[in-house]
Amino acid sequence: MDAAEFRKRGKEMVDYIADYLEKIDKRQVFPDVEPGYLRPLIPDCAPQDPESFEDVFKDIEKIIMPGVTHWHSPYFFAYFPAASSFPALLADMLCGGIGCVGFSWAASPACTELETVMLDWLGKMINLPEEFLAGKDGQGGGVIQGSASEATLISLLAARTKTIRWLQSEKPELTEADIMGRLVAYASDQAHSSVERAALIGAVKIKKVSSGDTFSVCGSALKKVLDEDKASGLIPFFFCATLGTTPCCSFDKLLELGPICNKENIWMHIDAAYAGSAFICPEFRHLLNGVEFADSFNFNPHKWLLVNFDCSAMWVKKRSDLTGAFKLEPLYLQHHHQESGLVTDYRHWQIPLGRRFRSLKLWFVLRMYGVTGLQEHIRKHVRLSHQFEHLVLQDGRFEICAEVVLGLVCFRLKGSNELNKALLKSINEAKKIHLVPCHLREKFVLRFAICSRAVESTHIKFAWQHISQLATDLLKTWEQNHHQQ
Repeated sequence: MDAAEFRKRGKEMVDYIADYLEKIDKRQVFPDVEPGYLRPLIPDCAPQDPESFEDVFKDIEKIIMPGVTHWHSPYFFAYFPAASSFPALLADMLCGGIGCVGFSWAASPACTELETVMLDWLGKMINLPEEFLAGKDGQGGGVIQGSASEATLISLLAARTKTIRWLQSEKPELTEADIMGRLVAYASDQAHSSVERAALIGAVKIKKVSSGDTFSVCGSALKKVLDEDKASGLIPFFFCATLGTTPCCSFDKLLELGPICNKENIWMHIDAAYAGSAFICPEFRHLLNGVEFADSFNFNPHKWLLVNFDCSAMWVKKRSDLTGAFKLEPLYLQHHHQESGLVTDYRHWQIPLGRRFRSLKLWFVLRMYGVTGLQEHIRKHVRLSHQFEHLVLQDGRFEICAEVVLGLVCFRLKGSNELNKALLKSINEAKKIHLVPCHLREKFVLRFAICSRAVESTHIKFAWQHISQLATDLLKTWEQNHHQQ
């Protein structure tokens, strides 16, 4: 394909994507395919000779689309939102076009410098304490990771290195192995599984701290576990606090937890993957109070800030904590500006070496929506979640299972877990809307997350009527079966 054909085909692809997104509500949200559907549709081997673009293009609808779950459909209410917007898509095209691999400042100065400034912009939008910003000569700063899971892992590994070095400076006779065997990380019993995974990769123990009635961890619960563990010779070194848990969007009590972590010399990382975007709205900013006690903080603009995947924003108070843990300097990666103190080499802030020019999409979106446009997007989703909550509360057969703070509603039919599993099964088999469940204590609960940029009040009403009708049908057969037994 030469440049002339690229121009032509590029325009066709833009039209195809625009049509796809504009008419996505006409597509069934969840695909009708069985595992292994794709293999028989394509040849066993790559073609020996080139094929035409037309042939490839034709196969998108024939082979790919039948197996796509349409995350941007207004009938998609599963997981959490995956952000998307036209400015972000255009920026991603430019990122692919430039095609730099920005592991160091010298590898592409704009790639590094725009990221540093964009993370400062974003930090100021959520009113992060000054020490998390790079500014002109700050000690902190932000970096774009691929996902919140990576941010948690990076902070855990940095905390591990920092703790080992500090303990060895206090007691030089301790070996790294002595210390490693006694290190313990902590997180809420509601925390995302990626925290446990980070501990697995970091080869350290992890303990779950019990959350209270509101599914939040409070200071006394953490203190109790820490005291027990220290008494038995363990070394607490890392606590991951969650703002906006995946099961029910609960918030750990930072103002109680932060001072404990600071006093005990425990690294506090805050994972606000979904909820963090809402902090750009003044009415939700109080949910971040206590961030001043944290060592690192992360949220995903690629969930709820109209920046498409992947763009996970992470800040640290002391960037030397990251670079101290991950810095290696082979000759082929060195450049003559690196000791000037004026440049950032982001390869020392992350797990992979390579990195894409991801700050472009942040720059495009922040400029083309403005803070007010993004605030309106968040507020609309929150309004819609309260609309759904209101509909649920009007039906005596259902209950709400957790406080609705942002765009997630946890609800269920009053009754057994089996009944609710059957309801979810009938919802997802009908394929008109898509939901996923969670467990809250012993209860099987349905999660209804407001996800799509295109979702409106009419879609919420439709979803509720659909759920309500399926519940009516289910309860009828359930009662009949019950009587027969």
